Amino acid sequence: MRQNIKNKTDEKMWNRICLIPAIVLILLAGIDSVRFAILGDKTAFITFGLIAAVFMLVAYTAWKSRMPFLYLVIAVAAFVLYFNTNFSTSTYYFNWMFLLESIVAAAGGILGTGYMIWKKTPVEKAAVFPLVAAVLIVAGALGFWKTRYEAAHSTQGQARDELWAVPAKYDEEEPEQAGTVEEVVYNTKAYATDERDVKKTAYVYLPYGYSEEKEYNILYLMHGTGDTEKYWLKTNPYNKTMLDNMIANGDIDPLIVVTPTFYVEDDCADDLDQLTYSFAKELRNDLMPEIESSYSTYAKTADTEGFSQSRDHRAFAGLSRGAVTMYHSVLCQSLDYFSWFGAFSGSRTDAKVFEDTIQAEDFAELPIHYLYVASGNFDFALPGQVQDYQTLLDIEPRLTSGVNTCFDVFPMRYHSMGNWHLALYNYLQKIF
Repeated sequence: MRQNIKNKTDEKMWNRICLIPAIVLILLAGIDSVRFAILGDKTAFITFGLIAAVFMLVAYTAWKSRMPFLYLVIAVAAFVLYFNTNFSTSTYYFNWMFLLESIVAAAGGILGTGYMIWKKTPVEKAAVFPLVAAVLIVAGALGFWKTRYEAAHSTQGQARDELWAVPAKYDEEEPEQAGTVEEVVYNTKAYATDERDVKKTAYVYLPYGYSEEKEYNILYLMHGTGDTEKYWLKTNPYNKTMLDNMIANGDIDPLIVVTPTFYVEDDCADDLDQLTYSFAKELRNDLMPEIESSYSTYAKTADTEGFSQSRDHRAFAGLSRGAVTMYHSVLCQSLDYFSWFGAFSGSRTDAKVFEDTIQAEDFAELPIHYLYVASGNFDFALPGQVQDYQTLLDIEPRLTSGVNTCFDVFPMRYHSMGNWHLALYNYLQKIF
């Protein structure tokens, strides 16, 4: 009798310690799947839906098989996902539930394992089916990605849009006909603060055979938070190698690429978003006149008239906060100078901003030739990008998905240059 009571007591305690975490984790994983379904991006929904399914299966196995240490697998995985898919701002904090899942799983794993050691409770026969199913989901997803990645990586022939990888032939070595990169120092002002005079640097990529006798399309390419004007072409030189190879292979026409920086000395260190708006003045008043009076573009004159008349031959793209700068300073403030736009892993622009700028009288009738948006499925910027992009499509009749705009989500990519290198590869094929 006493043994039966003791067994029932032990069972109740076990369920409290290990069944409750399993139920909570299954509920959280289910809620997360619903949230991504509502978000509306199928790649993200599939990715995080599979993760949720694995968490559910492992949690069930941990409880049913009396293997609470399996909760620790969930705890570690959830924490890694939390760390990689969030950023310390409210805008980029969509995946906060991973932290909650990590805490719940860690508690279940530590308490459950401690209880089993204390009670000398043996591990029961494993619930084979759910554990095998979890392993198969993980192995299948990674195997599918690996297969597609290798196929894209080894692709030959002309360039084409890719979601998986830049073909290796564009990155492995520079062609004999390689372009050059020059440093340009120019005068500007600290427009976000006291408008003092400052000197800044930009880098200019010139294609092989560059000639003052020809006119070239021009792309301005911005870095992200914590980086510099060197980031695209110097810090990560394989972007230049890719440019050289795409031009040499005839995939894109020769073009000029300019990599500036939104930073102005140490200004606005506590609120960098100010720089994403003030860069428009630097771009229009100082950088463009300096660059396009020094190099041969389609602008007949390096002034308002020349830039406006040549806007069809000018593009701007950026990554992370550089993408935010593209929206705030270029699309919204310089639509009269640019008609091709790219946003890699960044947004932070709501409907009201678009309505007050690109739909205002001066910009309302100007065509938008292409807006390319890209992110990784593990990128913390993805949820905000999806929401802002859909908002823009809902209010802007000049943009039609699949015609002059698209949103690529790259599998197994996060907030990193691998993501943006692939985005640049696709973007170069869409502009001009």
